[in-house]
Amino acid sequence: MGTFSMPSLGADMEAGTLVEWLKHPGDRVERGDIVAVVETQKGAIEVEVFEAGVIDRLLVEPGTTVPVGTPMALVRGPGEEAIEAPAPELVSAEAAAAPAPSVHPAPPPSAPAAEAPGRPRASPAARRFARERGLDLVGMTGTGPGGAVVSADIERSAASPAPAPHPTRGLDLAEMRRAIAAAMARSKREIPHYYLSTTIDLTRAHAYLERINAERQPADRLLLPVLQLKAVALALRRMPEFNGFHTADGFQPGTGIHVGTAIAIRGGGLATPAIHDTDRLSLDALMAHLRDLVARTRVGRLRSSELSDATITVTSLGDRGVESVFGVIYPPQVAIVGFGKPVERPWVAEGRVVIRLLTTTTLAADHRVSDGHKGGLFLAEIDRHLQEPEKL
Repeated sequence: MGTFSMPSLGADMEAGTLVEWLKHPGDRVERGDIVAVVETQKGAIEVEVFEAGVIDRLLVEPGTTVPVGTPMALVRGPGEEAIEAPAPELVSAEAAAAPAPSVHPAPPPSAPAAEAPGRPRASPAARRFARERGLDLVGMTGTGPGGAVVSADIERSAASPAPAPHPTRGLDLAEMRRAIAAAMARSKREIPHYYLSTTIDLTRAHAYLERINAERQPADRLLLPVLQLKAVALALRRMPEFNGFHTADGFQPGTGIHVGTAIAIRGGGLATPAIHDTDRLSLDALMAHLRDLVARTRVGRLRSSELSDATITVTSLGDRGVESVFGVIYPPQVAIVGFGKPVERPWVAEGRVVIRLLTTTTLAADHRVSDGHKGGLFLAEIDRHLQEPEKL
């Protein structure tokens, strides 16, 4: 019998609040299926299951805040029989807050769990429908039993013009800032950073983008960050010591190249969701993924794997006018690459002084895993790929 537990969605997360179960006892699940929605400092996160089976028992009620690693459900594997013994009561918000909660045997509840305080009443189908359309249930008038919001109410709301949602609705930015600060303090305390920088000529990359974007519609055009992400991902193929995690057992290489990209949330928050298998994606697919991530990050709608799977982080403050950024490694990762604002400057090429579009590219890396020699080779490899943009 497998256990579905509250996942760790980054070094800055200690606990999460269960918002909603999307699967129930008896439902079959496959690896990657979304089974629950969990509220964290980064918003409402859709949490995936990582083993196939059948949901046997739910152990936590919606509205309950539980620490990372707390069992939340039991998942019956292929060929396993259902548990016949009475299941413990679902852990409620009140029980989770009590210093010594008492757990009594009880059969699984036959009725849906009560709504968490402050959450609008709504059917599971209505909640899924609202998430798919980016609608907020707060303040919505329900026509279902007891005033619950049903799918028909969502349809009417989606068809009616409404003001654009505030990008940080539902996010406690002060709490997010505290969590980020704690993670960064841990990083500087535990990780022996070393820092390198180099100047990369982006003239060819910029000319390539102008050429291929000339006949494209604005929504289909590629942006420079996509070339930079792909160059980092391809460089990691040859320099795998920068792609992975440092744990109590030492360096653990990443099972794939999942580049996390730092995305600012308007109002002061920050998230670094991962683009899975970045090295295998075409530039167009990578651009589509990046646009989607930015849109969902800014309204707090991400998946658990996007927050937990990044094997390296890329950050840039170029759009803020910053010409170089030396990042702090996000544990347990072992490296972060920074790109500054591209600027035109004199540059010596083929014995002549010419004007080139240049950017300062930086690396902060974990000295327990790599050294400055390897770091220099890694930056040179990124540079090499950016000089051949048509091959990315």
